[in-house]
Amino acid sequence: MDSTLPHFDPVKYKQTTHQQWQEAAEAWYRWSPLLHSWLGETTNKMLEMAGLTSGQRVLDIAAGAGEQSITAARIVGPTGEVLATDISANILKYAKQMAVKAGISNIKTAVMDGENLMIEDETFDVVISRVGLIYFPDQQKALTEILRVLKPGGKMAAIVYSLPEKNTFFSIPVSIIRNRAQLPAPLPGQPGPFSLSQKGVIENAFSMAGFKKVTSVLVNAPLICTSAKECLQFEKESFGALHQMMSGLSETEKAAVWDEIESALGQFETENSFEGPCEMLVTVGEKV
Repeated sequence: MDSTLPHFDPVKYKQTTHQQWQEAAEAWYRWSPLLHSWLGETTNKMLEMAGLTSGQRVLDIAAGAGEQSITAARIVGPTGEVLATDISANILKYAKQMAVKAGISNIKTAVMDGENLMIEDETFDVVISRVGLIYFPDQQKALTEILRVLKPGGKMAAIVYSLPEKNTFFSIPVSIIRNRAQLPAPLPGQPGPFSLSQKGVIENAFSMAGFKKVTSVLVNAPLICTSAKECLQFEKESFGALHQMMSGLSETEKAAVWDEIESALGQFETENSFEGPCEMLVTVGEKV
């Protein structure tokens, strides 16, 4: 009977996720202007809640192409430093490229697994993660590692998606793919876009890891595009989670799924643009 239950393999999941980000690196970099306009306000709120200030050392986990790393680097200034980490070496090459283009010299990069930080204890003032923690197979291990590398009084701040019904630009495609691929509902604790969205879940995760003074705020962050077609292209090129869900489908089936998603996203088109509903949750905790 147990053999019929869905099984989650964290090792295989991490390997697949790594490969997908290796392949999506260029696209994530290319879409950086859209990422900035979409998540810029939420990023600023995260850094504000983290108490980021001049001269601090910042660790950015699952940094991607580093758009938010640059924002942090500007705040900490030349006497501070940002270490941008990711499991994908390819995407960190673009983070370096973006920093050079922006004239930022206080960002370093390192290929690193957020669940196994190759960093000494108590070496950072602030740790940030923008839409990264949700995809860790062992979120508790990652948070425990983050607590370890923080200095006493240091803060961890993360951005995650709030409830699926508040993020229909993403949850609708997820639902369509789940239906088409006949995927079971995610298991409790399984990584994914909405793994930390339910009320109290991320706050409890922070507290279990040992963080104190845990607080969260919601930020309205609609995804503004020119059309549903552009939104589809952005998600198709950049959202590895969607491709991971479709891995068992044929190319013909995948094409049909993308067509269905574009049609469904059409409901968010206005006369002149596209506004995809999105709400982000920003959570901060302190090491005391």
